[in-house]
Amino acid sequence: MILHELLSYETLRVIWWGLLGVLLIGFALTDGFDMGVGALLPFVGKTDVERRVAINTVGPVWEGNQVWFILGGGAIFAAWPPLYAVSFSGFYLAMFVILAAFILRPVAFKYRSKRDDPRWRMAWDWALFASGAIPALLFGVAVGNVIQGVPFHFTEDLHTIYEGVWYIKFIGLLDPFSILAGVVSLAMLVMHGGAWLTLKAEGAVQARARAIGSVAALIAVGAYAVAGIWMAFGIEGYRIVGDYVTGGPSNPLHFEVEKTATWFTAYSDRPWIVIAPVMGLLGGVLTFLGLRAGREVSTLLFSKMAILGVISSVGLTMFPFIMPSSSDPGSSLTVWNSSSSHLTLFIMLVVTAIFMPLILMYTAWVYKVLWGKVTEADVTDNSHSVY
Repeated sequence: MILHELLSYETLRVIWWGLLGVLLIGFALTDGFDMGVGALLPFVGKTDVERRVAINTVGPVWEGNQVWFILGGGAIFAAWPPLYAVSFSGFYLAMFVILAAFILRPVAFKYRSKRDDPRWRMAWDWALFASGAIPALLFGVAVGNVIQGVPFHFTEDLHTIYEGVWYIKFIGLLDPFSILAGVVSLAMLVMHGGAWLTLKAEGAVQARARAIGSVAALIAVGAYAVAGIWMAFGIEGYRIVGDYVTGGPSNPLHFEVEKTATWFTAYSDRPWIVIAPVMGLLGGVLTFLGLRAGREVSTLLFSKMAILGVISSVGLTMFPFIMPSSSDPGSSLTVWNSSSSHLTLFIMLVVTAIFMPLILMYTAWVYKVLWGKVTEADVTDNSHSVY
């Protein structure tokens, strides 16, 4: 209990804000290349064997990689209950599509090679494409909506009300800026999948992955730059006004919030956060150069650097906001007003300190054991035991 008293409520909130970012970035770094490979599958493999090579580069690891998605969802549910409630009630159709795609993916993996019928396998190949491309796009679309603010407000008894009926219609999420954010996300993960295939495949699959991945890298960098300019000059930001207590009780109506001209006031308040967008842009450019030059390990590392920078830039720019409200800024969810209790955050931190290193060690061991390329000979010689 001494440690519990030493870690203030404010400190634990910041720690869990950072841990949530770590979990989301971990998901993008690992399951991101799984989705990227799925999105690339119909284009990097022209024959059945080539497509099986691509599939088997992620076949042994995709299930483990999805642990990060589950951990991220669990962290939101346990550490940030209002965020979980508001996001699910407003984005439930988009989340349903994402979950349906994630359910489709294991079915496609398991059934794709059960029959030799080319039409059967082609259908499952496109299912794998959809299960990779659609979530990659929609994750970005969701981020784009959050950056602009979500039209909800709380009643006095903290019941969530969404303005209008936009949230019922899936098309309501697809405004121009959110589509651009979706393009950034999709291109970034296709780039990541191309870098992964460059490392794990060879021959024609590797060559096509390099070509498509390099184009995706350019699109990701360009779209990210345009989104940054758009945020700087075309999207209102939010800030807390007046005196406020960062360690007070969680109440989404606890602070007075107002809109600002731009989110980029954060960079004048905390200039050091510019390192995040620089990493995003530089990582994308270096990934492009690495793909064109045929480098493998360094290219994948640069791709990870780009993803780390892009995702971090969103969180750092918006801090302390995690879901602003466009219709009632005072209902905006922040790090300071939407967390679980002090004790809950502390107990979760202790559990995380025990199990997170175990997860990381196991993940590192798995990748070490499975290190090496997947070849066409591996697939043909083990046709009945691989995907």
